[in-house]
Amino acid sequence: MIAAGRQVKTRKETRMEDRLSPSLADSISAAMDWWRDAGVDCSFEDEPQAWLADPVESERAEAPSAPNRPKPKPEAAPVPKIGGDGGNWPQDLAAFRNWWLEEPSLDLRAATPRIAMRGPADAPLMILVPMPEAEDTEILFSGPQGMLMNSMVQAMGFAPDAVCLAAALPRHMPVPDWAGLSDAGLGEILRHLVALARPERLLVLGRSIPPLFGHNPAQDSPQGFQIPIDSGPVPAMVGYAPERLLQQPRLRAGLWRRWLEWTDHGSQ
Repeated sequence: MIAAGRQVKTRKETRMEDRLSPSLADSISAAMDWWRDAGVDCSFEDEPQAWLADPVESERAEAPSAPNRPKPKPEAAPVPKIGGDGGNWPQDLAAFRNWWLEEPSLDLRAATPRIAMRGPADAPLMILVPMPEAEDTEILFSGPQGMLMNSMVQAMGFAPDAVCLAAALPRHMPVPDWAGLSDAGLGEILRHLVALARPERLLVLGRSIPPLFGHNPAQDSPQGFQIPIDSGPVPAMVGYAPERLLQQPRLRAGLWRRWLEWTDHGSQ
C-alpha cells in the first residue's frame, strides 16, 4: 500500500513538471493565441515597407548612399554687349548720330522711334537725359520737356542751339532695365559720346544715369563729379529727370540753386 501510494505521488509530480515545462511549439502557439484574443492578428513595424517594390530596387535603396554634396552652380552666361566692338565705334558726332539710329544692338524694341542727339561738339554745356520724350518723333525734346529745357538753357545764359542735348537711350521706354543696360555696356557707349562731344560741363538729368558712369548720386556734392575722357575730365552735375522737374516746381528751384553753386565754384 505504501509503495502504491508513493507510486501515485510520483505520477502527480510528473504531471506538474509537464505542465511547468511546455514545449517550444506549445509556447509559441499559446503566445499566438494570447495575441489573437487581444485583437492583434497582424505583424506591425515602425518603418513603412514597400511591399510591391522591386527587390533589386529595394536593395539599391537600402544601400548606403554617398554624402550629399552641393552641386556647383552653373556659371551665368555673359551678358551680350550692346554696340558691338568698341574699336568700330564712330569717331565724330555726325557719324555717331547715324550709328545711334542704325546700330542693331542698340534697338531696344520699343514702339517709339529712335531719336538722335543734337547740338555741336565743344559746347559750353551738354545735357544728358534718360530717354527721349514720348512725344518725340524726329527731334529730341520736341514736347513739353523740350520747352522746359529751352527755358532753363536760356536762363543759364546759353542759346538753345549752342547746347548739346543727348539721351542715354535711343527710344522712349516705360520701365528701362538700367542694371541690365549697365551690364551690357551702355555706360561705355555714353562715355564715348561724352568724349566725342567734349563739352565744358555736363548736366545729367536723371538719377539712373550716374551709375552708368560709376558714380553714386547719393554721394553727390555741390561740386558734382567728373567723367574722365582722353581730352581731360569733364565736370558733371546730377539733377532730377525732366519729367519730374516738369511736375514739381520745388525740384526746379533746387536744381537752379545747385546750378548757381556749381558754376560759382567752377568760376573761382
